[in-house]
Amino acid sequence: MKIIYLHQYFKTPKEGGAIRSYHIATSLAKAGFDVELITSYNGKKYKKKFIEGVWVHYLPIQYHNNLGTFARIWAFLKFIRSSYQFAKKIQQQNHSTPLLCYATSTPLTVGWIALRLKRKLNIPYFFEVRDLWPQAPIEMGVIKYSWLEKALFRLEKKIYEQSEQVIALSPGMQQAIGKKIPLDKIKMIPNMADNEFFEAKQDGYSSTKNQFVISYLGTVGLANHLEYLVEIAHLAQKKKIEQVKFWIAGEGKQLEYIKSKATDLTNINFLEPVDKQGVKEILSQSQATYTSFLQKPVLTTCSPNKFFDSLAMGKLTIVNTTGWLKELVEKHKCGFYANPNNPKEFINKLTPFLESEDLLQQYQQNAQKLAVSLFDKHKLCAEIVNLVEEYFIG
Repeated sequence: MKIIYLHQYFKTPKEGGAIRSYHIATSLAKAGFDVELITSYNGKKYKKKFIEGVWVHYLPIQYHNNLGTFARIWAFLKFIRSSYQFAKKIQQQNHSTPLLCYATSTPLTVGWIALRLKRKLNIPYFFEVRDLWPQAPIEMGVIKYSWLEKALFRLEKKIYEQSEQVIALSPGMQQAIGKKIPLDKIKMIPNMADNEFFEAKQDGYSSTKNQFVISYLGTVGLANHLEYLVEIAHLAQKKKIEQVKFWIAGEGKQLEYIKSKATDLTNINFLEPVDKQGVKEILSQSQATYTSFLQKPVLTTCSPNKFFDSLAMGKLTIVNTTGWLKELVEKHKCGFYANPNNPKEFINKLTPFLESEDLLQQYQQNAQKLAVSLFDKHKLCAEIVNLVEEYFIG
């Protein structure tokens, strides 16, 4: 049984970025499936690698976070054409083997590839929704033409309808998709905590001796709106809360702009983008993390991987978005929500943790417990493997 796995931005632990597909693909391979993953990279020639039981095919398609809208669209279209042709080649080489396509967004055009494979080559597919497209770019103001919005919404619905299984990464995504197709066709399997790699460790923070590091790791883009964090840093410096330091490790279209907003701050440190080991090292020196999104309704449904890294490392996990992340940190007492438009609220909610080592340690322990109980990678990958096995069994 062969699986054609489509992910335009596949990463391994040795690279920076989300590695959900790495965990899923290798878990499927360990379960006995023949997995071939099609992705893209910023190279000039096609290459392939055998990674822990998975053949990964790298198609040479240039893409990076600083690309403009039209350049991104061109990259999406090129991946559609190239990956479809490559999947067709795989099908021709395995004409007597049961096939399934596992397609993960974003962008939505990955679902378009899966839809074409089903229509043209009779290859059924699972569709994994990492972000709600086209709702996200519409709310962000990237898509401005009503005719294009309607066309993309029709495509989105068709992709959902024609899939064998839709996998959503958050309850909010599941609910939104459930307005377009029956809920019983949608499985919610969130992002994962790697509890083996990110070993929770209490750092012995002392309110009288040590600095209190709040780290942000990930993309520095329009959707993240790190201006919120800069405003908090301004207030902390003004109030002379000297033990609090803010670390930002990432890259993206807004990075230079965010740096320009922080030139007069001594409590912000900008770090280079890091791989998984680098994330671990930064978190090991942090007491808390900050998950940041622009205040748009669609972004409250996000399932950011660094949030789960924070839980696994046992860090006070701070969020600035309402929705399920706010509910998680408040219900499980492992962090807090602070209105991003009110920096004073952030400082007020942080202060008890600066003053009480016991309170900080309790919340950090709760974070690690949550990572193990609900978001362990082995448990969640097993759910996906089981869905695929059930499909093949019939």
